[in-house]
Amino acid sequence: MQIMISQYETMIGLRYVRARRRNHFISFISMSSIIGVALGVAALITVISVMNGFEKELKDRILGMASHAVIEDSNGLKNWNTIIEEIKNYSDIEGAAPYVHAEGMLTKDKIVNGAIIRGILPDEETKVAVVAEKIIKGSLTELESGKFNIVLGSELVRKLGLQIGDKVTLVAPQANLTPAGIMPRIKRFKLVAIFEVGMHEFDSGLALIHMDDSLKLFKKKNPTGIRLKTNNILKAPRISREIASNLSNNYRVIDWTQRHSNFFRALKTEKTVMFVILTLIVAVAAFNIISTLVMAVSDKQSDIAVLRTLGASPRSILKIFIIQGVVIGIIGIMIGVLGGVWMALNIETLVPALEKILGFKFLSPDVYYISDLPSDMHWNDVILVSLVSFVLCLLATIYPALRAAKILPAEALRYE
Repeated sequence: MQIMISQYETMIGLRYVRARRRNHFISFISMSSIIGVALGVAALITVISVMNGFEKELKDRILGMASHAVIEDSNGLKNWNTIIEEIKNYSDIEGAAPYVHAEGMLTKDKIVNGAIIRGILPDEETKVAVVAEKIIKGSLTELESGKFNIVLGSELVRKLGLQIGDKVTLVAPQANLTPAGIMPRIKRFKLVAIFEVGMHEFDSGLALIHMDDSLKLFKKKNPTGIRLKTNNILKAPRISREIASNLSNNYRVIDWTQRHSNFFRALKTEKTVMFVILTLIVAVAAFNIISTLVMAVSDKQSDIAVLRTLGASPRSILKIFIIQGVVIGIIGIMIGVLGGVWMALNIETLVPALEKILGFKFLSPDVYYISDLPSDMHWNDVILVSLVSFVLCLLATIYPALRAAKILPAEALRYE
């Protein structure tokens, strides 16, 4: 019997959705509710996918030049060769390379610019970073021991006004004692290559030299640490803890989540805030559903009274109007999901086409390092957006449905 009632309520609820109403204004609001829900869902899916794309792009660029994890010692790593051999036994480690970290000033004529100086072994560096792939002029292999060559980021080269083959002076904070007094350590380097990562932090503030040259210039006996690359950046914290537990207590193992935690936490917070803001679009559409059902209840009072007279319970009337509202919401959600998924998957071709029609770029490469809109759609985000939208639409049906359930047959039919 319960199944028959359920089928009967569903049949009437669906009939009310597709029925041609006497009041065309109700039909207009119903259609606007569907459009509103669809636009909200599509906007949510598209924007979240774009933000995922930016997060992935930034993560790839930062970790392509930084490192998944580093092993450091305040006094330098004396036995770095031995440590690298031990690390190679970990199946999750794809590469390990020693490095020297220092700070200095680069000068050319009267132009001075501070920079992070990284001493590397070119053959080993390619195992942990993508710098060799980001070289736009010259070659990383030209960093040879004793030659005092240097590789700079494109922005730094532009600021100093350099060209390939030019000389640039590196001033180290360490000092030399001379008969004339204390003098800073100064060495002229030859620019042999230029890289461009697309991140201001690296392109305008990073200089690469050979590790042997950096040890001589900065008066260090051993490299600062070892840079590690894992086969999965999400596993880096676990792998770091595992390596730290097997190494000496004097060594520190720091993964990328510790070095860049504030930046990626800010990205996650921004993504959450955007989700909440765009959900308000769906909420506004849900209010339209309330308006639709409230007017539908007023329009169908005589129908409700007849159903109650024939034996329909207030609970059945409640279900009829909940079904009507939920169906409106589901139609909007389905259209929105289809539109949102299509835009998220094709945004990298849609935006250039739109830019060509309008004649300008949304993200000018002169201003932004990421000049294209990246998209990275996750199906779990699509499911989350659909569920949140469905809950909002369901909540919107409760008040009108309760109002319909409270209608008394005698009152409704008094003036019929």
